[in-house]
Order: sequence, then C-alpha cells, then structure tokens
Amino acid sequence: MLYYLYEYLTNHGIHIPGLGMLRYISFRAGMAVLLSLTIALVYGKRIINYLRAKQMGELVRDLGLDGQKQKEGTPTMGGLIIILATIIPVLLFTRITNIYIILLLVTVLWMGAIGFLDDYLKKIKKNKDGLSGKFKIVGQVGLGLIVGVTMYFHSDITVKRKYADAKVVNRNNVEQNFMPTENITVSTVPFAKNNEFDYSGFLFWMNDEDAHEWAWVVFIPIVIFIVTAVSNGANITDGIDGLAAGTSTIILLALAFFAYVSGNIIFADYLNIMFLPNMGETTIFAVAMVGAVIGFFWYNTYPAQVFMGDTGSLMLGGVIAVLAIILRKELMIPVLCGIFLIENISVMLQVAVFKYRKRKFGLEYAQNNRLFKMSPLHHHYQKEGFHESKIVNRMIIIGVMLAIVCLITLKMR
Repeated sequence: MLYYLYEYLTNHGIHIPGLGMLRYISFRAGMAVLLSLTIALVYGKRIINYLRAKQMGELVRDLGLDGQKQKEGTPTMGGLIIILATIIPVLLFTRITNIYIILLLVTVLWMGAIGFLDDYLKKIKKNKDGLSGKFKIVGQVGLGLIVGVTMYFHSDITVKRKYADAKVVNRNNVEQNFMPTENITVSTVPFAKNNEFDYSGFLFWMNDEDAHEWAWVVFIPIVIFIVTAVSNGANITDGIDGLAAGTSTIILLALAFFAYVSGNIIFADYLNIMFLPNMGETTIFAVAMVGAVIGFFWYNTYPAQVFMGDTGSLMLGGVIAVLAIILRKELMIPVLCGIFLIENISVMLQVAVFKYRKRKFGLEYAQNNRLFKMSPLHHHYQKEGFHESKIVNRMIIIGVMLAIVCLITLKMR
C-alpha cells in the first residue's frame, strides 16, 4: 500500500523527503522484517494471554517422554501470531497486485484456515482427532491445484532464460543476454551444469509444441504432491519446542535470498540463472515471514509459552512449498527441507517396518522390536535421553548446513 502511495504522490508532483526509498525492494524488505518482528514480539504475548484465557491449552497424551506432562495447558494456535505478523507488513510494503504475492497470501490464509479448523475442533469441540486426515488432504490438494493452474496459465508468470553464449553477448546491457519472456514449466536442477529442466520433457513422445501445450498434465500433479508433502513435513516436525520454527526460519531465509537474486536481472546475469520478472516482491514476503517466525520463536523456545499448532505448522509448510515452486527451486526441496524430509521418512519407515514385522513375526515381536524407539525422529532422540533443547539446536545447525549447500548450488554447476 505504501508503494502505491509513493507512486500516487509522485505522479501528482508531490515529493516527500525519504519516501523515494520505497522504490527499493531492499528498503521495503528491511522495513517489513522489522515490523513483523515487532508485531510478533509486542502482540504475541497478548495473543498468548488471550488463548490462555479461552482455555486453548494443549492436551498432552502420556508418551513416556521427559517433561511432557508439564506442557499440558500450554496455549496452542500460536500460528495466529505468525499469520498476523506476516500479513500486515506484506500489505503495507509489497505491491499487492503482484501475482506471486497474491498466491502467497492465498497460501497463508488457506493453509492457516485448515490448521485453525483442526485446532478449533481439538480445543473447543474437544474432538481429540481434530479435522479428519482426508479433509486435510483435500485442502492441501485444493491449494496445490490453485498454485499449479495459476503457475501454468497466468500470463504474468514468466521466465527469461540466458542464451547459451550469453557470456559474449553483451556485458553492458545484460538484458540482451536473456531470451525473450516465456511462459513455460521450467525448473532448476541443483548440482547440474545445464540445470534447466522443462516438465514437458516427460511427454517425450509428443512434438515440442504439443508437449508444451500439455505439460500441465505433469506439472500440476507434481505441484499438488509438493504442497501436500512439505506442509505435512512441517506439521510432523512441530513436535518439540522451537523445532519447526527454528528450521523454518533457515529455509525461509534461503528462499528469500533466491527470490532476491532471481528477481534482479543483474544478479541473475552474474550468477547465470533464470531471471524471473516480478519475483523481487516475494523477497519482502519471505523476510516478513522470517521476522514473524523469529518473533514467535521468542515465545516458543524451551520451555515454550505457546505452541504454533496446526494453524502455524501446516501454513508454514504450505508457504515454503509454494515459495520453492514459484522460484523454480522445487527440485531443491529434498535438500533445503532435509529436516522435514527426515522426519517424514522416519514416520513412514516406522509404520512400514512395524507392519512387516507384525505380519512376519507377530504383534508382540513387532511391538518390542521397533525401528525407532518412537517416531518422528526427534522423539526417538528424546527416548535416547537427549534434552529437547539439544535436539532442536542440532537440527537447526543441520538445517543451516543444508541451506548453505543449496546456496552453493548457484555456482556449483
């Protein structure tokens, strides 16, 4: 909104000292992260007190974990802090008509609503199972469908790829180093020299024109899968104080950097990557959410004063997935979101091995010989005697290492 105010005043010949800074994404991003952090820190406590007054406390099942029962009654639905602290700076400092910003706002509200409904059923309606798993999946598939269709058909979502011989085309006018704007389903393959992959390549039996026309048949289901997998991964990771918030902050910072360099034609030329027109605005969104999550993290570190609940975890996973997709970095998710992936896999392996051993050796043997002492993986380490703060800190360190690996891929090809 403030950017449009600046444009309006400038067009009418009104020049206010300092207002011209709103032209720069870097300035607006800095202001957005400061405001989101301030909102989360100042109003976070008030939201926590409100949730406590409404008896929105967590009901903890006794799983035999140290310190677990002491958490009973801790307010949940803390994801509302993140949502509030993100949306306000985004509305103030971004160009909200930007299609990428619209997609990300839809993601926040859509996944936040699904998570809120789940938390509401658990805490207010006293339904211990919350929202049925199939309804969560329907919601995630619905969001994936919206994102996939928009990415494929919207005219404002384009890329500019570099010419193969761009190094000798024109160093003074970098725009001439790029091909004309294209609306194609192309993505980035990490660690590969010729690292652009077009989803139409799956339709290898068609000619190029038909393959590009029908690429949505492949692209949209993949988008749906990614949104569902990453949002569930974040949801599973949210099991101990600060883990989901801490790891998500690292991931969002890396995606914010990718958004900035991909949306700046000079950096895109220097790094020899695709230029994504209008992508720079998403930097502001990403850092605003970073500030919001850090502000929430202030209250969520051990011992947590609030839990984000599904309101926050499903929303965070959805936003990370959509950010990666619009940045054409979805193939990097297994590395960048490695903690989410490991947590997801630990649950799937635990279930698969238990079922196999139950069928092969009987129920008693399967119960006494589980693959992990408990899943997800962070609970296994709790059972091993590690304090949850140590588990969180070490997983954040691993998350930082994975993010650095992803940033290095900009030159490792």
